[in-house]
Amino acid sequence: MVIRDATPEDVPALNAIYNRYIVGSHVSFDTEAWTDAKRLEWFETRIQGGYVVLVAVLDGVIVGASWSGPWRDKAAYRTTVETTVVLSDDAWGRGVGTAIYAELLDRLDVAGFHVAIGVVALPNDASVALHHKLGFREVGVLEEVGSKNGAYHSTMLLEKRLGSG
Repeated sequence: MVIRDATPEDVPALNAIYNRYIVGSHVSFDTEAWTDAKRLEWFETRIQGGYVVLVAVLDGVIVGASWSGPWRDKAAYRTTVETTVVLSDDAWGRGVGTAIYAELLDRLDVAGFHVAIGVVALPNDASVALHHKLGFREVGVLEEVGSKNGAYHSTMLLEKRLGSG
């Protein structure tokens, strides 16, 4: 497996993986699939903002992605990032999520970020376990804050202080 910085050419593959979470589950609170053009704009904004976007490649195919972005857009939050990891179906159970998320956290630390925030739509035992495995701690649950597919969903907030802090 190769983990590397994402490029604009990777956007369609990254978008296809993420759109599966939008259309097929409650995990993303987006309700409509993104176009590749919208995802490219998102990607360019992330990179220009100094955030990290990674892809995991197995046998020449992108099977996962992990990225960071602003936690909130107020200046005092500039060293806090929201983090995400997504995998294609064939990457589950192969250590891809752990590897790419750990690499993201390492790169964020080197880049000088202080706190990483994970927001997990519940239920999602696998994601909660991954966050705990990588040193995140639960800081709270926001009850029924999202409505999707005819049901209300809660989110768990998890945080990790990065090493350089």
